[in-house]
Amino acid sequence: MKTAGIKYGLLLVTIVALQLYAGTVSAQSLGFKGQAIGWTTVNPAEPFQAQTGLRYIPELNFTLPAGKYSIEGEFSANLWGSGIYSQDSIELDGDISPYRMWVKFSGDQFELRAGLQKINFGSAQIFRPLMWFDRIDPRDPLQLTDGVYGLLARYYFLNNANIWLWGIYGDDKVKGWEVIPSLKNSIEYGGRVQLPLFTGEIAASYHHRIADPGPVLPDSITLGETSPENRIGLDFKMDLAVGFWAEVTLSKQDFSYTSLDYKSMMNAGVDYTFGLGNGLNLMAEGFGYLQGESPFAKDEGVTFGSLSASYPVNIINNLSAMVFYDFTNDNLYRFINWTMAYDKWSFYVMGFWNPETYSLYNVDPRTSLYGGWGFQLMAVFNH
Repeated sequence: MKTAGIKYGLLLVTIVALQLYAGTVSAQSLGFKGQAIGWTTVNPAEPFQAQTGLRYIPELNFTLPAGKYSIEGEFSANLWGSGIYSQDSIELDGDISPYRMWVKFSGDQFELRAGLQKINFGSAQIFRPLMWFDRIDPRDPLQLTDGVYGLLARYYFLNNANIWLWGIYGDDKVKGWEVIPSLKNSIEYGGRVQLPLFTGEIAASYHHRIADPGPVLPDSITLGETSPENRIGLDFKMDLAVGFWAEVTLSKQDFSYTSLDYKSMMNAGVDYTFGLGNGLNLMAEGFGYLQGESPFAKDEGVTFGSLSASYPVNIINNLSAMVFYDFTNDNLYRFINWTMAYDKWSFYVMGFWNPETYSLYNVDPRTSLYGGWGFQLMAVFNH
């Protein structure tokens, strides 16, 4: 509670200070915008479920010139509430929390960003082994995800190579593909080197943290142990006649209750836009998740394949569809989306047909009901 209070207090004080400072800077250096979202999701199958929700993300941003350098900042909040009707009862939920809260100092070839921010990278599009710090669901048309508190430094060389270094505040919430959260109040750290390669790029990434299973264990179980976790990742992408990419990651933990210390993920994908009508884009990916006693051993694991298509009907309307197949459990996930985008308004009509037990991504069950089959209507207003 103490840490949360500090975070909320810092967000409030910063926003108020920027509002007071607005009178001393030009209108171009301080801006305010927001995004209001309303949605309804219906699962007609028994037991019938329906969800209605509202979300608002106000954002205050600023830019201050400092000679040949620049200081920028973004401060936004996530305000949402939802109600789920199921089995003749209604469950209400909601929250108010910081969404982004960072300040960036940058020059021609470097940037240093501190605070609550989104950190993501990699080449994969659908199944992302390098989804280490975010939880972006590829079917979410808004690509919303929680951020992490940390410090990120990036340096850009003149040949388009770049280096990333980061330090992240560990808390008891999982992120990305994590099942076990980090030790609370610990410091995670890592980096990434990205190099140009012909018509694309190749990169290597590393991350270190202390994993603590305590927050996710039942109250009756107390291990009293933590474990260091080290991750490495390699990825590349290339644009030739078609676009293609690959990612592979390997991580190691060492807990006494399991011998499956190694986890690995592999992805390979390809996409191409056909000259049909306004341009039909097709994308396919293969994905494998393995656990074992040695690197890349398959004592446990799952294998997925995906195929997605997107077609711009006209300047306003766009149709897209995704199909995921779980080869291990013989499950099929289907999703279709019709988007209507105007100047400030966007509307989405989405349908899905998935297994009853939905376990494809670490999505937040409070704001999504993608298990089973049904549809979702969403309206978004940007100002």
